Amino acid sequence: MAQAPDAASQENDQAAQAGFAIEKLYIKDASIEVPNAPQIFTNRTAPQVNVELANSASKLDDGVYEVSIKVTVTAKIEDNTAFLVEVTQAGIFGIRGIPDENLEMVLAITCPNILFPYAREAVSDMVTRAGFMPVLLNPINFEALYAQQQAEENGEAPAN
Repeated sequence: MAQAPDAASQENDQAAQAGFAIEKLYIKDASIEVPNAPQIFTNRTAPQVNVELANSASKLDDGVYEVSIKVTVTAKIEDNTAFLVEVTQAGIFGIRGIPDENLEMVLAITCPNILFPYAREAVSDMVTRAGFMPVLLNPINFEALYAQQQAEENGEAPAN
């Protein structure tokens, strides 16, 4: 006579099936514009650089998610745009056995932390190939960004 599995063995089975895997990393979209070339290269003033970041996640299948981060870098010299770079770095991640209450954090923190170095490299490479000095993006604390987003969604004031 077969016995019904107890709660402890079910938890052990779930823990054994839990996993995180990088299935694929890729550039989903990349572009660079140098709208004021060649005149912009004659101006020796250091550009003012603005960086914007956005991330998103979508479920592709059971336990399979696409996560992407979009980095937009705009450099201006006076009122002229020196360059505009947009890179969307994406990845497909196998995430299984993670409790639902932790899944959002994995998608918003862990996966972007993996993707960001690739996006940083792509931005630097594209800017260099466009004829400018490389842009070295500072590391991003995705955990702090996630906490800030959660606070805003809960109507709390951001911590200073």
